[in-house]
Amino acid sequence: MSNESTNCLSSDPRPEERVRFWEARAAGIDAAASVPAYTPTAEDLRIFARVAALGSFTQAAEQLRLPRATVSTAVQRLEKRLGARLLQRTTRRVGLTGDGQAFLDRCVPVLDSLDELGGFFHRPDGPLDGRLRIGMPLGMSAGAVMARLPEFLARHPALRIEISSSDRRADMIAEGLDCIIRVGAVVDESLACRPLGALHLGNFASRDYVRAYGSPDSPDDLARHWLVDYRPNPSDGPAQFEYLDAGAGRTVRVSMRSRITVDNSAAYQAACRAGLGLIQAPPSVVRRAPGLVAVLPDFLPPPMPVNLLFPHFRHPPRRVRVFADWVMEVLSP
Repeated sequence: MSNESTNCLSSDPRPEERVRFWEARAAGIDAAASVPAYTPTAEDLRIFARVAALGSFTQAAEQLRLPRATVSTAVQRLEKRLGARLLQRTTRRVGLTGDGQAFLDRCVPVLDSLDELGGFFHRPDGPLDGRLRIGMPLGMSAGAVMARLPEFLARHPALRIEISSSDRRADMIAEGLDCIIRVGAVVDESLACRPLGALHLGNFASRDYVRAYGSPDSPDDLARHWLVDYRPNPSDGPAQFEYLDAGAGRTVRVSMRSRITVDNSAAYQAACRAGLGLIQAPPSVVRRAPGLVAVLPDFLPPPMPVNLLFPHFRHPPRRVRVFADWVMEVLSP
């Protein structure tokens, strides 16, 4: 059996506790009433919550940057002093018991309150500190957000930012992220959502592509053209050309042939520059890649919603809220 499945619940109390127990019993005092109530430390609560979220002592230790033994000991201490098994260990995974789930439900709001209490005497508009881990699409991190990030850090010089850039849907809890900026529909109901704005898109092709295949004049011409197939997630279906039919008030999707599939925005734009097909992307793409030209300007795709996601059970920390306000400024037309 692996270390993940080690039984951390000990029935042997500390020597001084045994002495108090028998002294109280000899004096005719209720032994349970003679033992002072146990107040868990904030550090132990944070460790337990992280192990519960990740289902792993090892991953929790890596995210918290603590020795694995420290993480295991903290959970042992909680279980021993509370007198309840909080986690069920197996050879493959660590899961919550019924008592563990009930304890976690009470633990999370306490930790959120402690986070807020830590900044109680800070000015509500004062500079931020600590670490902020953000997940965002590759194109956004390499575009406007990164370009203007120095101004945000100038306002908050004590803040340290870590950005995880990927076009795939990130597992926020497993990757230890404070928040995620997601472009497109939100499909994870376990995450709370704060709208940040919308990303406007255009239709583009390279000049070499237009010389070889011509420029489409209407959606009817798309049958003889190529589309770069963009699938950031393994479960995504084939890409389609989309445009907003304002008169009908609906989005029209046109299936097209494709000879290349990519899973990130950098490869998506590179394939277009190489003349491999049409793409639908933000107009900033043209500014960064002068070899591209706009096509079908009267048949633009609908704007894509941009949202900030964070765990449902948490009130977002002030640094997350302030960062979200700033991103809204960046994305404003």
